[in-house]
Amino acid sequence: MTLEDIYLSMRKDLKEIERELAMAIKTDQDVLYDASYQLFRAGGKRIRPIFVLLAGYFGNYQLPKLKKVAASLELVHMATLVHDDIIDDADRRRGKLTVKAEWDNCVAMSTGDYLLAKFLLLITELNNEKLHQIVSKALVQIVEGEIDQIRDLNEWDLSFREYLRRIKRKTALLIALSTQLGAMVSDARPEVVRSLHQYGYYTGMAFQIIDDILDFTGTSDQLGKPAGSDLRQGNITLPALYAYNCSNVNVRLKEIISSGEANTRIDEIIGLVKLSGGIEYAQQLAERYITKAERALKQLPPIKERETLYEIGHFIADRTY
Repeated sequence: MTLEDIYLSMRKDLKEIERELAMAIKTDQDVLYDASYQLFRAGGKRIRPIFVLLAGYFGNYQLPKLKKVAASLELVHMATLVHDDIIDDADRRRGKLTVKAEWDNCVAMSTGDYLLAKFLLLITELNNEKLHQIVSKALVQIVEGEIDQIRDLNEWDLSFREYLRRIKRKTALLIALSTQLGAMVSDARPEVVRSLHQYGYYTGMAFQIIDDILDFTGTSDQLGKPAGSDLRQGNITLPALYAYNCSNVNVRLKEIISSGEANTRIDEIIGLVKLSGGIEYAQQLAERYITKAERALKQLPPIKERETLYEIGHFIADRTY
């Protein structure tokens, strides 16, 4: 089964989530609506809603509750994207102008805040105090991660542990919430909720590591932005950290960084990263996270949706876009 097959099999419920999202971003404030709608229209993989729905099958599948969770978490994801574009000073995402490029930083920041506020309104429609506590704590960590991202711009002396903590907050937390909350609102057994949370966390870590690899190996057409964008924006990711700390090109790389010419020699740095073995190292780490995700899945009931989650894990490990 391909990822397209999975989406096709769930298209009816995904359309319900799209309708929920479209309703959630409505406002009489034209600029806020136009900016929010631009993000909504850009779409994306909608991987978080997929995870919410699949997790729901391990309990009592109730679309009215699941679509609230899925749309809420997608609003958080949209907010983090627009905030990331401000931090990275990015003009394009998925081949389209970003909100900050179309308007300005002030509108982009307000749009991100608006989407977070709408997330809070939507998630509180679910009368579940434990769920509210979980998402509140996660949201704090996600915002802390955005501050970490600002702090770490152009920081080459970053430990692997610090990098992993950053991508946990940037990506893995929200994917783990998707599988955890999808199971929770479906009244799945506590041990099932825990296993699905673990699956989401490990899959989310792999997802972001692969994203960081693709920034070096993908084409502009595949990525919707120029290859090497992370590096050009000052985001030092795992392949580059490996090259800087552990490889036989690190002396040359450190000379470039210490010269103060890194911004004008990005193509040379990218070439060194590709030669260093950093991409292969990152790929192996992503695959180890997928292996951990599969172990978590083995603890779940053997329903067809468990196999679908296996398939998504393999897609994430092997994807080229």
